[in-house]
Amino acid sequence: MKIVILGAGQVGSTVAESLVSERNDITVVDIDAQRLRMLADRLDLRTVTGHAAHPSVLREAGIEDTDLLIAVTQSDETNLVACRLASRLFNVPRRIARVRAADFLDNEAVLGREGFDVDLAICPEQVLTDYLVKLVEFPEALQVLDFAGGRVSLVAVRAFEGGPLVGHPIRDIRRHIPASDVRIVAIFRGNRAVMPEGDTVIEAGDEVFCLAASTDIRRVMRELRRLDRPVKRIMIAGGGNIGQRLARALERDYVVKVIEHNKRRCEVLAERVERALVLSGDATDEELLAEEAVADMDLFIAVTNDDENNIMSSLLAKRMGARRVVTLINRRSYVDLVQGERIDIAISPAQATIGRLLAHVRRGDVVAVHSLRRGAAEALEAVVHGDRESSGLAGRRVEEVELPHGARIGALVRGEQVLMAHHDTRIEPEDHVIVFVADKRDLARVERLFQVSPRYL
Repeated sequence: MKIVILGAGQVGSTVAESLVSERNDITVVDIDAQRLRMLADRLDLRTVTGHAAHPSVLREAGIEDTDLLIAVTQSDETNLVACRLASRLFNVPRRIARVRAADFLDNEAVLGREGFDVDLAICPEQVLTDYLVKLVEFPEALQVLDFAGGRVSLVAVRAFEGGPLVGHPIRDIRRHIPASDVRIVAIFRGNRAVMPEGDTVIEAGDEVFCLAASTDIRRVMRELRRLDRPVKRIMIAGGGNIGQRLARALERDYVVKVIEHNKRRCEVLAERVERALVLSGDATDEELLAEEAVADMDLFIAVTNDDENNIMSSLLAKRMGARRVVTLINRRSYVDLVQGERIDIAISPAQATIGRLLAHVRRGDVVAVHSLRRGAAEALEAVVHGDRESSGLAGRRVEEVELPHGARIGALVRGEQVLMAHHDTRIEPEDHVIVFVADKRDLARVERLFQVSPRYL
């Protein structure tokens, strides 16, 4: 597929890296020549220096025979104009835009056919806020992801010493949770993927990915992880776009404090929240944290736009007694360094938000995509079409499907019914199938299973 990406920032670079590895023809456009050089040095792609909304620059990028435009610059206006030009001047079939302003997002006429002609508008800040809210609801989890409109949940937890399943084979899970059907679709031991078979023994420290009906997920987590007491008090470091959205999303159900160093931003934030307490100060100020009782906080979330401040404030909050800390870190190399030690969860914003975009890039009828383990693995939900002759899935039992090593079918959604996938489960046309792929290099083979032969088309 030929793809033009506008913007080489965190989101654009992450998207480019993800799609290049899948053998797409990628061109990245940005006004920053140095940033493009750094990207071209490590990835096999073309770069064009120039303004992303100028027709001449788009032509130089090869827009005239492009299959997909992904406009993710820092400017909503640039992204929207580029989509309009791509549609009306160059007939680009699909157009995705990063849009942050509510005035644009909440107005279908602006984004629709008569407006800027955007097929998909993505607000990374809102996607990230929703992601963080899930972690607040499930404080024991490393990741909580929804499929099938929220009917199925994929949860990653770290197994603890003394847990009911630690030291026992996976097949024992049915004895521990007889009332719930659950699939352990992957286990990561350090950086190594361990394929879960019936006789695989879960060890303390394993990162375990469980798939179950959302109504059963807490019962499943109880078997793998000692449940923390519910979150009541939350401190947020950073009152920018993400901090504001997060405070507004949480303030009705939790006691929320927000620390923001910019006084003018504090005034704006105080006007936009209802119950959250807005504090002017530095989140790395030990005296301020002590005065605001950080030791009593169930959760400390650092979401400033500075990685170092987020890391330092989180480490300080943890040392001073905050029960659990979650840290936003743009540099993925930092994420691997700090997570699991004093920082409970380190999140790469680009990786957390890329899933919605990838769902529109994958081949086949893909409904949802979630990036896992900072982009190393992926889970996707796609719809089965065709019949046994034209499809690699329809009409087959799970054990008959030729999946690459490391890929697992976890569940099927048939209408309103959620079915955990077992070896003899039969896949029917129009089923939504949820697949876990431990190695992204196998994605192309998995996608082909959801495509139908020309005979069916």
